[in-house]
Amino acid sequence: MFDSAPDPGMPPSATRRPPLRALQQSPEFARALMACGQDPLLLDGTLVLQRRLPGGLRLAMVNRADLSNPAPLMAALRRRGLGHTPLILSPETPAPQLARLGAVPLVTPAHAALWDLTAPPDQRRAALHQKWRNRLNHGESQGLRLTRQNLPHDVRHWLFAADAKQQTARGYRSWPIALTLAYARENKGQAKLFQAFEGKDPVAAILILTHGSSATYHIAHTTARGKQLSAHPMLMWEAACWLANKGICRLDLGLIDTSRAAGLARFKLGTGAKAHRLGGTWGLWPPLGRLLRPLALLDRQQMDA
Repeated sequence: MFDSAPDPGMPPSATRRPPLRALQQSPEFARALMACGQDPLLLDGTLVLQRRLPGGLRLAMVNRADLSNPAPLMAALRRRGLGHTPLILSPETPAPQLARLGAVPLVTPAHAALWDLTAPPDQRRAALHQKWRNRLNHGESQGLRLTRQNLPHDVRHWLFAADAKQQTARGYRSWPIALTLAYARENKGQAKLFQAFEGKDPVAAILILTHGSSATYHIAHTTARGKQLSAHPMLMWEAACWLANKGICRLDLGLIDTSRAAGLARFKLGTGAKAHRLGGTWGLWPPLGRLLRPLALLDRQQMDA
């Protein structure tokens, strides 16, 4: 259904199926950060970001990492001279063992929608929620033209402008455009732009970032006309099928919030994606770990609920 287009850039890693990692722990993300002047560290297989706070205090952050056993990471931090650096830790899965190090809970766990793309297309379609499938059927009957291309290096692209307005209206913040463009530039062929057109007019677009055997739903927008045509479900479905054909095993649809963004949560879960519980956010200052351990263990129940 897509317009034919050259596709030289899909990485061979997509067929080798390395361990599935969140975008925030991928080497592709690290390359984009370095291109934007940041200095991420790869310690014991974990991507660690660094920030300078007012007054010169250094802060280290670990996002969406496997911290089921944090000891190797802590040892690696000490070897790099970061043993006394305050840490913000956001594990990929619940990690109550962090409390034993003296880490203090800061934010309770959120959920991400993860869509398994390994099943055959007919099984994936059968797993769609009925309303989602009805919208997909409607979209497929509208005669829309779909295209796929590598993200153009253009800060004025209509999707960026539409997304900026959407962020302001909904009160959230995404990546800076410069970081998204750096990802596309530093990881050739791994920032895929899928668009739906009615005639010459774009009515929906999705930007997906691939990393290893995983992909992440990064930016999306549908116009009012696109909503009437059910363009977004059709574009999402066709993009997912294309990713699966390229050996991508999982599409991370991002965080879901059933209280403040119930409609978006229903859309993401309507694909058949599963709600994956993350590990919350913890603060740890290693020199105070022993002193804070009793408080951390007391507060741990809010991270396990």
